[in-house]
This record gives sequence, structure tokens and C-alpha cells, in this order.
Amino acid sequence: MTTLADVARLANVSKMTVSRVINHPEQVTQELRTLVMAAMEELNYKPNVAAKALAQQRTLIVQVVILEKMDVVEPYYIDLLAGIADELNHRNYTLQLVTNPDLVTDQCDGYIVTGARKSDYAWLKGLGKPLVLFGENQEGLPFVDSDNYLATKSATEFALSKGYEQIVFIGIDLLEAFEIAREEGYKAAMEGREIHLHRLENRSRVAEAFVRQLPPLSPKTCFICASDRLALGITRGLNILGKSIPDDVGIIGFDGFFLDRMSRPALTTMKQPIRQMGALSVKRLMTILDGKTLAKQGHYCQATLIERETTPQ
Repeated sequence: MTTLADVARLANVSKMTVSRVINHPEQVTQELRTLVMAAMEELNYKPNVAAKALAQQRTLIVQVVILEKMDVVEPYYIDLLAGIADELNHRNYTLQLVTNPDLVTDQCDGYIVTGARKSDYAWLKGLGKPLVLFGENQEGLPFVDSDNYLATKSATEFALSKGYEQIVFIGIDLLEAFEIAREEGYKAAMEGREIHLHRLENRSRVAEAFVRQLPPLSPKTCFICASDRLALGITRGLNILGKSIPDDVGIIGFDGFFLDRMSRPALTTMKQPIRQMGALSVKRLMTILDGKTLAKQGHYCQATLIERETTPQ
């Protein structure tokens, strides 16, 4: 039976190094990880996960809790879950997906929660185990999110730089931290200019109906949307109205996963680094599980402007 010592011998490293690669890969270099993993694969060495869990008094399970309704869950959750799963795999952890809050249990080491709203914070705080939210909050709970303020400010400034004179913000009708931050980013970029802000249910058909009933648009108008789903509806509505995109009317979305590619013309959007954010959620949770203190409550990632056909090239 292959032992940890056999792996160390083949990789020409100490048993302690092999142990760190297995239990704390973040503490060793990528070169050492590659070397040790290659030796493990050659010897067909499988870490004793059950023994590790017993020794650490852990379950080696993380519950990923999605609190949004599944019929409106964004396609970016595929990348989010992939990022979480990859990072958990590196640490020999198991991902347990929970889509019903009534099925959340304490049979895990901690939680990564997405889709949380103000009404959820009280019971989340009462779970009694470490958790990290995917989504900023003002409740003191650790989180990972895009810099919603800066991303929307940048999108608005970009629209102004393209010569659009009237900038309309289409937000989501949820007064949660992420939406408030996006609205504030829009307002900051529009300082000294007229504000046009609307909040809609996050459905493309609602956005399409909204834009079709608007009074005649001013020349050189751009819609800054809080999601690609809303931007898709705005684009469809403008196409039906016969508006020239992007010459007379521009559209910028927010997310950058799948839905932006369904738009005709192709949608300019602020793309979030979702897979990276999933991995970061795991890293922050593991920091807490290791008894360490997070330097900051939140970790903000930067969205990237992807220029396509709904704004001038």
C-alpha cells in the first residue's frame, strides 16, 4: 500500500511538504504542488480523507446555498459553482448544493451563500458556523463581490465618452447592497447632469415592455442596465421600435455570461470574474475555518468592460 512517505521519496521532498500539499495547498508554491501531485498520480496515492476529517474534527463538507428562485437564477451560477468546486477539490473538500433554505443543515464545516436578501441575514447569523456571502452586505458578514459602484460608474463614464447625452439607469427593484452600490456609481458619474433612474423586476420581458411605453427618447440616449437580463429586454424593445443601435441609442449590461451573447446586436457589458470570485469565496471561508481573521469584511473584484455592438466601436 502506497504511503505518504513513498510519495515524499519519489518527489524528493519531505513528508511535511506532501502533507501541506494535501491539506494546505495555499501554503506551498505551484511548482511544489505540481511535483507532489505528479508523484501521487504515478503511485496512485489517494489521501485518506476520512482520517483527515477525523483528525481535524471536520466533515470536509461545504454547503453552497442558493437562495434565489431557480427560475430566475442567472447563467453565471454555472461558472460560480465551477470556481467553488475547483478550489474545494484542491483542498479535498466536498461541495453540497442546497437550493431550499429548509434543507440547510449543520452537517458541514461552513457555508457559501448566494442570493441572500435583508430578510435572510438574521437566520444566516444564527447558523452557528462560518459562512461567506457571494454578494456585498452591510450586516458585518464576510463576502466576495464585484465592485458594483466602480463598475457602474465606469460604464456610465464610458457612455458619456461615446457622446451619449442622456444616460438612463435601469436598476433591479431590490433595495439590496449590490443594487444601491450600482445606483450610487451611476449617480457619481452623472454629477451635475440630469438623473434618469428606474427600477424594474429583473426579467427581460418586463424591460422590453417598459422601454416600448416610454415617451420619445432624446437623441443620443444610452441605457445602463443593472443586469444583462434587463439589457436584453431593453434591446429587444428598441429593435421593435426601430431605433438605430448604437448610433441613436446605446445599451450597456452587467454580468457578461451567456445572456449577453443572445442579444442582437451583440451586447456591450460589464463582465464579472465569476469563476475567480467562486474560488475566492472558498479561500476566505478556509481562512475563517483555520481560525484566522480576515483582513477586511469584503473582497471586491473588478468587472471588465466588454465592448460589442450596442455601443460605438
